[in-house]
Amino acid sequence: MAHFAFRDFAPKQKRPAGFFQSAESDNLMEAVLQANLWVVDHKVKVLNIETVVLPNSQESESISDSAPWYQFIRVWYEFEEQAPESEEIK
Repeated sequence: MAHFAFRDFAPKQKRPAGFFQSAESDNLMEAVLQANLWVVDHKVKVLNIETVVLPNSQESESISDSAPWYQFIRVWYEFEEQAPESEEIK
């Protein structure tokens, strides 16, 4: 039986936010590269890949046009459930 799931890949934070400085993170392409590696390593059937964009409410109290955005990659994939050994046909 096929199952569907997703996995998110976010740019890694290089430096946390400080009193007078914003947090610094890798760019989105690094998250894309991590997603590519994960797909190859896990040999999943990719159904869809999305770029998810959300307002970064941790940086600002109000959401405005100038508010920073938080982006990550979401990979939707299909996988087969492994049958228990006792049910395998030999």
